[in-house]
Amino acid sequence: MHDTSDGIRLQAALIAALCLAGVSFFHTALAQPAAPAQLDAQASDPRVMGWMVGAPPPADKLIAFADGSWFRFPQTRWSFSHIRELMPTSVVSRGNGPSAVLPRSERTDIDAVKFTPIGRADSMTWEQSLAANYTDGIVILHRGRIVYERYFGALTPERQHIAFSGTKSFVATVAAMLVGEGKLDENATVARYLPEFQASGMGDATIRQLLDMTTGADYTEDYADPNSQVWALTRAGGFLARPPGYDGPESFFDYLLTLHKTRPHGEQFAYKTVNTDMLNAVLRRVTGQTLSTLLSERIFSRLGAEQDAYFTVDPTGVEFGGGGLNLTLRDLARFGETMRLDGRFNGQQIVPKAVIEDIRRGGDRASFSRAGYATLPGGSYRSMWWVLHNEHGAYSARGIHGQGLYIDPKAEMVIARFASHHLAANANYDATSLPAYQAVAELLLATPR
Repeated sequence: MHDTSDGIRLQAALIAALCLAGVSFFHTALAQPAAPAQLDAQASDPRVMGWMVGAPPPADKLIAFADGSWFRFPQTRWSFSHIRELMPTSVVSRGNGPSAVLPRSERTDIDAVKFTPIGRADSMTWEQSLAANYTDGIVILHRGRIVYERYFGALTPERQHIAFSGTKSFVATVAAMLVGEGKLDENATVARYLPEFQASGMGDATIRQLLDMTTGADYTEDYADPNSQVWALTRAGGFLARPPGYDGPESFFDYLLTLHKTRPHGEQFAYKTVNTDMLNAVLRRVTGQTLSTLLSERIFSRLGAEQDAYFTVDPTGVEFGGGGLNLTLRDLARFGETMRLDGRFNGQQIVPKAVIEDIRRGGDRASFSRAGYATLPGGSYRSMWWVLHNEHGAYSARGIHGQGLYIDPKAEMVIARFASHHLAANANYDATSLPAYQAVAELLLATPR
C-alpha cells in the first residue's frame, strides 16, 4: 500500500504491525492470533491452507473484511487476489476493443540465472528468489514478447491483484499528462483548484510538490506506531474496518482537510500516501471525472487490456488513489511496455513522450539520498516513479508486499510482479529482487536481435 521515507522503516507494514506487534484496528482482530511469520511461500500457499473453501467455509478458514482477517498474513496470500469480494470497488473499464497481443518467446534459461543478493556473499537463482519474495505472479517482457510468466497461490492470468502503491505511478502519470496539455498547472497550489483547502496544511502545496512527494504535511506512515497518521487515513477511507465508537473523518477528502504541516513544502523528499490522495482530489475537481473514468479513458482502455481493472473506494465512492488499484499481471506489463516504448503502444501514442522523458530524468537526488533508502543508492523520485539512475536507466513503480513494475530501457525489458510477502517493506525484498532483475537484464542483453 504505502512506502515511508525513513530507510528501513520505509514501508513498515500494516500486516507486520498486525502480525508482529499485535496492533489492530479493533478488538476482534486482536482476538485472532496471527499465523507464524516464518511460514514460507509453499507452506503459506492459500491452496495448501484451504482458505475460503466450503459452503460456507469453516470458521477457521473464513477470511473477512470486518474482523481484519483479510489483512493478516497468511490470509493475505488469498485476499490480495480477491479484494472485490471484501470491499466496495469501482470499475476501470478496459473499453470495447480487442486485447493487444503480447507475443510469446518463452525461455527455459531464466530460472537458473544466478545473482548475489544485496548484503550477502552467497548466490541465489532466479527461481529461488520467487519463493523468497512470496511471488504470486511474475511476467517478463523482452522487446515486447513474453519470455517468462509464472503464477502461484490464488493468482491466475485473468484475476486482478491489488497493486498497492504501484497505483501511485498510474495516477501521477495521468496528472503529468494533464500538466503537459496545460489543463493542470504544476506550479499552482492545491488551494487554487480546491479553495476549501486554503486554511489547511496542504493548501499552499504545489501540484509538483505533490507529484514528487516534497510536501511538509504533518503525516507519517510508521505502521509499527499505532499513533501514526496512516491509521487515521485508512480508517477514514474505509480501506480497513473502523473500531467501535469511531467518530473521525468519514472519507479521504475529509481526512485531507485535517492535515497540518510541520515544515515548508518543497524542502525535503518524504514519502506520504496522502500526497496521492490529495492529487486525486485535484484531478477530480479539474476534470469533473472520477479517477476510475479518468484512468480508463486516458490509459487503460487504450492499452488493449485483457480485463477491466478496479479501485477500492471510500464510503463516498472516491477511489483510494494511493493504493487501491487492482489489475491483472499482463495488463500491468502492458502499461510497463507502454512506458518503455516512450508512451507508444497498441498502435497509438498513449502517454506523451515528453512525460516519460521527464520521469526518466528523475528528481532531486540529494533530497532523496537524505531519506535513507539504503537499497536505492543514487536514486530519486519523480512523478511518483522510483528512478534508479543505474547504468541501464531503470525506473520502477513499487508497492508493499512485493508489487512492482520494473522498466529497463537498455535491456529492453519490463518485469511485472505481484506478491504477498509477509513483511511490508521493499527493504525486506529489494535485496533479492533488484539484483535478480539486473541479472536477467544482463542475460537478455546478450540475446541477438
